[in-house]
Amino acid sequence: VEFQKIVDHRGIVGTDPIGALARVQLGRAFAQSGDPARSKLAYQDFLTLWKDADPDLAILKQAQSEFAKLQ
Repeated sequence: VEFQKIVDHRGIVGTDPIGALARVQLGRAFAQSGDPARSKLAYQDFLTLWKDADPDLAILKQAQSEFAKLQ
């Protein structure tokens, strides 16, 4: 619920990375709750936001791996 609040109120976080990272956590939460469709969407949102990020970032690699397992 808290991660969804962050995503829903993106004006509060502005360009702070917490807004994007909340999407990873949402993806994880949806996956654990048995909702792969919503999980995929959350991961896709994150990966879109961070498409130009340093490809060696640990959280980016981890999110990509977790997303691939949902496919």
